[in-house]
Amino acid sequence: MPFLSDTLSRVKPSPTIAVSNLAAELKAQGKDVIGLGAGEPDFDTPQNIKDAAKAAIDAGKTKYTAVDGIPELKQAICAKLQRDNGLAYTPAQVSVGTGGKQILYNALMATLNPGDEVIIPAPYWVSYPDMVLLAGGEPVFVEGPSQNGYKITPADLEAAITPKTKWFIFNSPSNPTGAGYTADELKGLTDVLMRHPHVWVMTDDMYEHLVYDDYVFATPAQVEPGLYDRTLTCNGVSKAYAMTGWRIGYAAGPEELIKAMRKIQSQSTSNPCSVSQWAAVEALNGPQDYIATNNEMFKRRRDLVVGMLSEIEGVTCPVPEGAFYVYPTITGLIGKTTPSGVVIDTDETFAKALLEDTGVAVVFGGAFGLSPAFRISYATSDENLREACTRIQRFCADLS
Repeated sequence: MPFLSDTLSRVKPSPTIAVSNLAAELKAQGKDVIGLGAGEPDFDTPQNIKDAAKAAIDAGKTKYTAVDGIPELKQAICAKLQRDNGLAYTPAQVSVGTGGKQILYNALMATLNPGDEVIIPAPYWVSYPDMVLLAGGEPVFVEGPSQNGYKITPADLEAAITPKTKWFIFNSPSNPTGAGYTADELKGLTDVLMRHPHVWVMTDDMYEHLVYDDYVFATPAQVEPGLYDRTLTCNGVSKAYAMTGWRIGYAAGPEELIKAMRKIQSQSTSNPCSVSQWAAVEALNGPQDYIATNNEMFKRRRDLVVGMLSEIEGVTCPVPEGAFYVYPTITGLIGKTTPSGVVIDTDETFAKALLEDTGVAVVFGGAFGLSPAFRISYATSDENLREACTRIQRFCADLS
């Protein structure tokens, strides 16, 4: 009798974490590596947030809390959703978890039965399909090609819906592409969903505040109030507030679903870190001005990377509306050969050869469900980005 669960055979380790780990290992060996795989701001957590955490420690707020969040944080989340999104929720409709990933996983575990389908636009964040599989569901992928700005159309969504569809996972701005749907584009999708009342919507709004140029963020229940009763609006403090390691994510939705998610959490992790929760209260309630300041730096980095990659023959790099990723396609490089004789037959081969030959670590597009492409996180210094892009330019120019 096998010792390990058969369920494990349905999933694979996170490719983005694998790339970051490999880059760290090579650096530890003394190699000159520039890691562009991690989806993590390089800014420090703002001082007011750190001070709030220290104050919580000094006040002895280090005990168990309510399973899915302290009342003060739930109230702060409700205030944020009303302030930023025009969405009215009560604390009873809010769940706080150990990062955004746990929130999504809890919701899928609480709702999916074998054979239930979950529609996931591709390119997608690497964890969506595997969380669906772990929960017993079946991911259904809908491609948003580069020529459409990596976005799906209402017709694409309509064609993917079946009687077995339970969820539609929506992420805008997107990881890995940075693509952001306008309110009008989103309305086209919500119009489709209104015709299919058995389909629920799970939004991943983690990059809500990381937007550039004239792009204005919108979330499904805000665009179409008729979806309010079957939408789980998910978010967190990781990206906008540079709090990735604090591990606080949250969601708001129908109370029955929130209760079911609480039950899952009560028998898995129990409450998120108490100190992190108090830090998140300050993040949501405190000053927000540094977000715009950080966004100016991100925008400058985006423009640097897009500009340099767009100079490479065979590479096309769309300009993202948000997040801190670019997702260039490499259709024109497939079939070429490196000076050492490696044939670039897939984007995975490209990424491996790039790392071996130049020390630049990127994530191959196949990990996100749309090839041939690769993802760069530009959440690092201008100096690193300029040097990395120069190495990529040189690597591609040497292909024959």
